[in-house]
Amino acid sequence: MSGHSKWASIKHKKAVVDSRRGAQFSKLTRAITVAAREGGGDPAANATLENAVRKAREASMPKDTIERAIAKGTGEGGEADAIEAVIYEGYGSGGVALLIEAITDNRNRTGADIRHAFSKFGGSMGEPGSVAYLFAKKGTIVIDATRYSEDELMVAVDAGAEDVAIDEDVFEVICEQADFAAVRMALEQAGVEMESAELTYRPSMLAAIDESHAARLMRLIEALEDLDDVGAVHANFDVPSEVLERVASSAA
Repeated sequence: MSGHSKWASIKHKKAVVDSRRGAQFSKLTRAITVAAREGGGDPAANATLENAVRKAREASMPKDTIERAIAKGTGEGGEADAIEAVIYEGYGSGGVALLIEAITDNRNRTGADIRHAFSKFGGSMGEPGSVAYLFAKKGTIVIDATRYSEDELMVAVDAGAEDVAIDEDVFEVICEQADFAAVRMALEQAGVEMESAELTYRPSMLAAIDESHAARLMRLIEALEDLDDVGAVHANFDVPSEVLERVASSAA
């Protein structure tokens, strides 16, 4: 598994706890609203909305809050018009490419906040298209490899997954966006518990970095993720998992 995915796996449990905070509820609500506005209010027919709603439920968001966010996105009220999804791009320590998903009602504010984080933590903000070509949006499901065998995950391949890869103690199931709901459903029906399941931008090539660059890069990524308007940060770094474990421990 590439470094960026391993880092996501390491941080998953922390993210579940953090998601119960008010700021993360706000991010989840806006993600639901934008998904509903852009693809309709039916999760069964809108994979992005289904993914956002599932994340909100995992974070214990109340049902009525989710329903209000969907209603706002489908036009019940005028607030949704001011909210939009924006992609920002740039480079971190060691030349690592960063793709940042944001949901904002003020592009100037969000852009300034992101530019400040890049400047503060040794990165540089790029122009639109400068790194986007290095990423493709895919369904990504992480599963504990100490609990399941590869054979037990073949139901995912039957449902449309394009790859089931293993690295150390985790499997990573990869699929096209259109197949994501079916692949996840197949795993759920087979009784497979997932550490994480989401639509995420995956890099087509990786940049190997050492521990000093990894530490600086993690500080930048965490600073970006802490911004209210930022929903997700994707990177194309690759680094040994033991280095990431040390970086994660020192950052805890």
